[in-house]
Amino acid sequence: MTIYSIMPMELVFEGIHQERGPYVSVQVGDVRLQLEAVSPGIGRIVRLLDGPLDAYLRPELTPGTMVAYGPTTP
Repeated sequence: MTIYSIMPMELVFEGIHQERGPYVSVQVGDVRLQLEAVSPGIGRIVRLLDGPLDAYLRPELTPGTMVAYGPTTP
């Protein structure tokens, strides 16, 4: 991979080795989401794991959006 940037390498790669999470997998309707837990019951969408193709175009499911979720039962 080649990166062309006028920014110093330290800024470009800042935080690359930091571990993020914890992640939660949640089913919302017909879409399975991966959320980063921000606080109890609230998460930030990291990515869509599974769902119909048109779900990827829904603005309320874009990565970075905050959503409320309930406790999951196995």
